[in-house]
Amino acid sequence: MSATSEPAVFTGTVLVVDDEKNIRRTLRMVLEGEGATVVEAETGEQALEYLAAAVSAEAEDESAAALPDAVIMDVMLGGISGIEVLEQLGGLGEGGRPPVPVIMISGHASVPDAVKATRLGAFDFFEKPLSRDRVIVSVRNALRQSRAERELRELRHRIHGEIIGTSDPMRELMRMVAKVGRTKARVLITGESGTGKELIARAIHEASERRDHPFVKVNCAAIPRELIESELFGHERGAFTGATGQKKGLFEVADRGTLFLDEIGDMDLDAQAKVLRVLQSGELTRVGGHAPTQVDVRVLAATHRNLQELAAAGEFREDLFFRLAVVPIRMPPLRERREDVPLLARHFIRQACEENGLARREIAPGAVEALRRHEWPGNVRELRNVIERMVVLSDGDLDLDDVPPELLPERGASAGEDAGLAPGEGPFAELLRESSDLPLKAFREAVERAYILQRLREHDWNVSRTAEALSIERTHLHRKLKILGIQRGEQ
Repeated sequence: MSATSEPAVFTGTVLVVDDEKNIRRTLRMVLEGEGATVVEAETGEQALEYLAAAVSAEAEDESAAALPDAVIMDVMLGGISGIEVLEQLGGLGEGGRPPVPVIMISGHASVPDAVKATRLGAFDFFEKPLSRDRVIVSVRNALRQSRAERELRELRHRIHGEIIGTSDPMRELMRMVAKVGRTKARVLITGESGTGKELIARAIHEASERRDHPFVKVNCAAIPRELIESELFGHERGAFTGATGQKKGLFEVADRGTLFLDEIGDMDLDAQAKVLRVLQSGELTRVGGHAPTQVDVRVLAATHRNLQELAAAGEFREDLFFRLAVVPIRMPPLRERREDVPLLARHFIRQACEENGLARREIAPGAVEALRRHEWPGNVRELRNVIERMVVLSDGDLDLDDVPPELLPERGASAGEDAGLAPGEGPFAELLRESSDLPLKAFREAVERAYILQRLREHDWNVSRTAEALSIERTHLHRKLKILGIQRGEQ
């Protein structure tokens, strides 16, 4: 290894997986010299056993911190290969990704290996002989990502799993929430109605140092114009008819905590001016009062409207917009994260069963697929309502017949990828023609095989993500692949 001129001290636990003792010893010397704790495994089987036990321990006690912070693993090992280990690690993490950053190394690296490792979620990939500089930089970055992921898990635990989703847009969103939560910056959350803007505001509050103080929500669209100032800033006795006593406003109620101004785009211009003054000075004056009151409040705002367009039209103060939108966060609509629909559906099914005193129910893959393909103009809120309706009206587990007719493709459109094609077109129609003389059982297996193949290709042959999309257990899908004779990479 070559020398490095800059010290790069870091802390954390690194699992080194290599069947060459000299490589393990060299990596241990480098990593321990930089402050890391090193755990070794000689085979992929040992590494999998260690990591599976660590994931299980953290699932039982989230404060256990049993997982290493990063893994360095050779591609070629004595037993199963590092690539196979990486693929199996996808079943231990969220969304088919390894539970910790994995750095792959190889003495005989090839482009296909590197591409495959990247697709399976490898954090980095480089060749032997190892450069000390490269190892230190890569591990430092991996540890930084691992800390961020651990913060995200802790944040999800604090918000009781209310934000559901492992899609790339949701993972990026939660990373931003964790990052901005640690600051004092004001945040403007935008997005369509029903996307969950309030949940994100609560998550930002929970990620902040203010989490032990009030989180106060104000729906600016629901408060009459003549009362908004009194609600926000409070009033003195006799300030107006009906003001029989002094009342604290919501800014004061939220002191040392967070005030969430939902639907800020519907706020009256006069009230906007007073909100701007509070943001600028930290002082407010109650309606009918004269003495200013100092408050320490972090303001988060949300809207489904375009505030810049409203400002250009003179319907929203531009200076207030810039004060609120220090950090803008956009909530993705559900149609942009369809891979989260199965998770959300199962979550809402459990919720609806508990709230209505019903036995736990499952949902069939066909019903999940129908839900996944819907556009959801009402977003997560609409999905939740639909699921509750399906649960209440069904007599047991949910299948395609329980999906509301208005959510299904128009009559004449075939299932799956054939939707929107003319009658007789598409892969399933072709399968029907080719298999017209098969017994029913054989035809059903042929259709099932074609459908599973299609979903595997959609998810780059990631078994964990495909099983999630099909709403079945990963082990069940593995059995199906074996029974149906489906080989990886099959066209």
